[in-house]
Amino acid sequence: MTYVSCFYHAFSGAQKAETAANRICKVLAVNQENEHLMEDYEKLASDLLEWIRRTIPWLENRTPEKTMAEMQQKLEDFRDYRRVHKPPKVQEKCQLEINFNTLQTKLRLSNRPAFMPSEGRMVSDINGAWHTLEGAEKGYEEWLLNEIRRLERLDHLAEKFRQKAAIHESWTDGKEAMLTQKDYETASLSEVKALLRKHEAFESDLAAHQDRVEQIAAIAQELNELDYYDSPSVNARCQKICDQWDSLGALTQSRRESLERTEKQLESIDELYLEYAKRAAPFNNWMEGAMEDLQDMFIVHNIEEIQGLITAHEQFKSTLPEANKERQAIQAIQAEVQKIAQYNGIKLSGTNPYTTITPESIDSKWEQAQQLVPQRDQALQEELSKQQSNDHLRRKFATQANIVGPWIQTKMEEIGRISIEMNGTLEDQLTNLREYEQSIIEYKPNIDQLEGDHQLIQEALIFDNKYTAYTMEHLRVGWEQLLTTIARTINEIENQILTRDAKGISQEQLHEYRASFNHFDKDHSGALMAEEFKACLISLGYDVENDKQGDAEFARIMGIVDPNNSGAVTFQAFIDFMSRETTDTDTADQVIASFKILAGDKNFITADELRRELPPDQAEYCIARMAPYTGPDGTPGALDYMSFSTALYGESDL
Repeated sequence: MTYVSCFYHAFSGAQKAETAANRICKVLAVNQENEHLMEDYEKLASDLLEWIRRTIPWLENRTPEKTMAEMQQKLEDFRDYRRVHKPPKVQEKCQLEINFNTLQTKLRLSNRPAFMPSEGRMVSDINGAWHTLEGAEKGYEEWLLNEIRRLERLDHLAEKFRQKAAIHESWTDGKEAMLTQKDYETASLSEVKALLRKHEAFESDLAAHQDRVEQIAAIAQELNELDYYDSPSVNARCQKICDQWDSLGALTQSRRESLERTEKQLESIDELYLEYAKRAAPFNNWMEGAMEDLQDMFIVHNIEEIQGLITAHEQFKSTLPEANKERQAIQAIQAEVQKIAQYNGIKLSGTNPYTTITPESIDSKWEQAQQLVPQRDQALQEELSKQQSNDHLRRKFATQANIVGPWIQTKMEEIGRISIEMNGTLEDQLTNLREYEQSIIEYKPNIDQLEGDHQLIQEALIFDNKYTAYTMEHLRVGWEQLLTTIARTINEIENQILTRDAKGISQEQLHEYRASFNHFDKDHSGALMAEEFKACLISLGYDVENDKQGDAEFARIMGIVDPNNSGAVTFQAFIDFMSRETTDTDTADQVIASFKILAGDKNFITADELRRELPPDQAEYCIARMAPYTGPDGTPGALDYMSFSTALYGESDL
């Protein structure tokens, strides 16, 4: 009997030790897995935040380039960032949130405290950094487009300035020398009279050029206001023109005064020459203005604007017959002069004393203007074709965008409806959601097609689209939100399956939980706000009325279901709470009791005992983390399993 009793006690002790070892292995395995998930989260969060920190300064850089090509290269770099570099980071951010939710679910299921990431690596911190990134991104694209418009405007103005300045400088060439000569001092009476009339014609011509000088100064001022990179040379040239113009005005006034002093001695005048000069000067100025307009550069952005230019050009062409009559009338005056001179035997000097505008120069300029008209027609028609092509691009993009935009909105609404409905088992819902996700992913070629159309629109420098309210940026954001939402919804179902399997919840109970949750989720947001959750608890019989005791009890429960103080209770947290008190979960006291069995009822345990009773990897895990035992009954190498067990279920660095 003595032997039987000994064997009985020996086998009983071995069974207890095995049970204790199994419990410890289970607890340690869960803890090791959770630690691995925490480390993965920390690394993913750190890498993503580092990428955001590197990217934001690039997006916030507003240093403009000097040329259109350089700014368009910046735009191309930005498109590469949106299509190549950013999408993987969107997926990393989504995966990070999924890992975080899964970790929190597993911690709740194993009765561990909620995981609190390192400072600055919370999901809210990452969302905040991401929001800052998208804000910088939006501002960067707007800045790029504005800079391209500005440089386009600057190139147009600079070319216009050079053209007008060249015409004016060509006109003023030799004018100062003409105004400073003293030819009237030795001239005859008729010659002096002729000089006076010539001077009057010049003053008329000078006044006609006043508008051109003002236009040149206005263009230079606008270039300065738009921060043109070559403003110093523009300003120098403009100042030279203005100084020369002032000098011409002063010299003109001085010459008039000199001629008027001898005017009393002048009597005869050639009226025909004077009439020719008075009519030829404005006509010549009109032709110069017409040629300038016919060669003027233009920038249009839609069909209506180019049609307006075509209409104006047609109106100009309608005035050409009258202008030709005026040219013929001016030439008739010169012909009359020749006729009178021949009739009266007058020997002409060969030039009109009142103007430098010859009949040959008028005919030459008229022929030039006639040649420029069809060239202008061709340029306008080419631009009309370009704008028609641009309008086709707008319509093509708008047609697809008006399909994709509502499709994304419809899918978002359907996902929201699926997340609160109770159709079939969780596995059925998960399968349906994954099939739904696949159908969404298969829609990606439509987004890629829009991206291609959008690139063509940007390359064509099209800045508006009246055929759709959707922009590519809106569609990109909607698509990314759609992918993120379906991924989160799938993760929620997976977590519900984990909870159901871990806590033994039946499908009928899950349906009851969902029905109760949906009843109090009045706004169908997928989460219960604090007041909605309190109403739900009251309906379930919890004493959380609005008094001191009820508020304290409600605060305690909120601490369980909302450890992050977000102010909302998810369906997953609701399930955890409803099943929490009916499930057998491990506690620190149970783990301490298990270690005590392995230690032979001692208050400490040794490394040898751990290696003997536990698998090698978990034994070494405990040895590496257990603090030395400091009690009076300890022995060398004794380890404190009590503080270790308590730390597993409390705040620690484990």
